Amino acid sequence: MSQRPTWLRPHGTPWMRGPELVVYENPWIRVSHHEATAPTGRPAQYGMVGFKNLAIAVLPLHDDGTVTLVGQSRFALADYSWEIPEGGSPLGEDPLDGARRELAEETGLVAADWRQVMSVQLSNSVTDERAIGYLALGLSEGGAGHHADDTEEIALARAPFREVLDAALAGHLQDVLTVAMLLRAYHMAREGALPDALVRAMLG
Repeated sequence: MSQRPTWLRPHGTPWMRGPELVVYENPWIRVSHHEATAPTGRPAQYGMVGFKNLAIAVLPLHDDGTVTLVGQSRFALADYSWEIPEGGSPLGEDPLDGARRELAEETGLVAADWRQVMSVQLSNSVTDERAIGYLALGLSEGGAGHHADDTEEIALARAPFREVLDAALAGHLQDVLTVAMLLRAYHMAREGALPDALVRAMLG
């Protein structure tokens, strides 16, 4: 891992948290109200959504340069979203175990080669949600297959990497983890961080 540049050092005073009031909680999230002191020293009120799972994103990249995507209807924005396999891993779990489970459950695939390639914060102004992204290579059938609950109906699609990347850049795929992971894989391909044969299949 490269050394952190000096300009990345924190500046100023951090937020100070005061009393907290939990206003809503379920098995996945916790919504809280905080009395706080801002970095400027002024009193402030802050609402935060706390997540009980780590977000997991898996980019299944086949040897022929294609990608497997999952399609489903999303409640929050009332639209249909094509995404890479994603899910939640309990905070005490090894994230790689969660990634293996999500890939198998949603696509029926298993991977021989797992690479953690991304660690990000999602909407860090109002939530504490973090995500880890994995590249899954050496794919084969053999996962458990998707176990839908009574609110879930998903579809699968397999398309060339470059076609999927172009769709994301055109705004047809808007899930942020999907877009970020496609760009990360493209960067790895251009920087020589993936096998030559796979790069030719992805970008040829």
